[in-house]
Amino acid sequence: MNIHFISIGGAVMHNMAIALHKKGYKVTGTDDEIYEPALSRLAKYNILPSKFGWQPELITTDIDAIILGMHARKDNPELIRAQELGLKIYSFPEFMYEQTKDKLRIVVGGSHGKTTTTAMILHVLNYHHLEFDYLVGSQLEGFETMVGFSNTSTLAVFEGDEYLTSAIDLRPKFHVYQANIGIITGIAWDHINVFPTFENYLWQFEKFAKDIPADGSIIYCASDPELKNLLDRTETVCEKIAYTTPTFSVENGRFILPIEITKTENPIALSFFGSHNLQNMMAAKYACLKAGLNQAQFYEAIQSFKGTAKRLETIKETPESLVIRDFAHAPSKLSATVNAVRELYPNRKLIAAYELHTYSSLNKEFLPHYANTLDKADIRAVLFSKHALEVKKMPMLEIEEVAKGFGDGVKVFTDKNELRAFICEHYSGNENLLLMSSGTFDGMNLEF
Repeated sequence: MNIHFISIGGAVMHNMAIALHKKGYKVTGTDDEIYEPALSRLAKYNILPSKFGWQPELITTDIDAIILGMHARKDNPELIRAQELGLKIYSFPEFMYEQTKDKLRIVVGGSHGKTTTTAMILHVLNYHHLEFDYLVGSQLEGFETMVGFSNTSTLAVFEGDEYLTSAIDLRPKFHVYQANIGIITGIAWDHINVFPTFENYLWQFEKFAKDIPADGSIIYCASDPELKNLLDRTETVCEKIAYTTPTFSVENGRFILPIEITKTENPIALSFFGSHNLQNMMAAKYACLKAGLNQAQFYEAIQSFKGTAKRLETIKETPESLVIRDFAHAPSKLSATVNAVRELYPNRKLIAAYELHTYSSLNKEFLPHYANTLDKADIRAVLFSKHALEVKKMPMLEIEEVAKGFGDGVKVFTDKNELRAFICEHYSGNENLLLMSSGTFDGMNLEF
């Protein structure tokens, strides 16, 4: 099968290209620019484009399918050529469904915790040597790619993003996957450039739950009041499975699950932390039970789960300090992340720095949603780049309005060097330092 990727350099797109190449498909692709690590990884498998830029002459009737990335616009010359030739055009969610339509599909949705919950499920299944297809939004230990296909599996596990599918398909991705087993980890308004009202955003999750078939299940976090209210009032034909935060203790910097939760002979010490991650763990447990494992198998495997890249990832550790990087960007994610580090070391000074980077976070009208999200930290700082606003063609923000949005005691910066100097002023090596961004802190050196 000949597959051509339009916008092959994307995080998921290049992983899918590699996965299909390894499956034996003939893979080609183009992009206007490709960065590391996609550049080296595509080159390793000899599927890196010979040059950057769109090449409509490559689109011929020999191609069996086009996979269109979200980065490609409606006026992309290769897309137009493919449409003229009547070629089959898939978004990557559509292609994932096409590859797995005869399998049991577990889809993890929610405003936060999707990647970690998906990773937990994959870790447990992999630990027990089960076969599965998968899609996850982060590089995981033990997995070469973020996308994987199996010719013999009967199970597929997808991280189900609510963002739009492609420039020519404005459905949220998680609707396209047609889940048999659905998970909703929580709901907090995000992507306001696409969902301008909270009601519209909420409806996407209602539809996700309603679309699950009668022999399926919706697994949801009843600790989230917005989500609980939604599922309480939503009539579904499928089974509803609610979970909450399990009982736990913290001992010597480790989260401990008691035997009344795990039903094991001894308490279980986990390699990850945070109340929100315990909620993610419960979602993963119920999904694994639906996949055919039992509770003992789940808890045996989950003990060795260490987390995912950029999700509460420890990048430096000493007896007196942790430096942690996290992908958090939405208000609910900030609160959960800061609270998790505070729970782990309640008496150790905590410095938290956050970069406004997404369209929602850089929107003046959205700033009030960040009120008090950093309050559990002792030292609080926020960075936003004026250049990022210019690139996104968004109205310029003022330092004072950002500070007002976050609340008292938050220092706001527009220069990464000034932010680094501020952190160094307060970080002596005896504190915990939490760095939160879906970007790169404008290229700031993150070594402390």
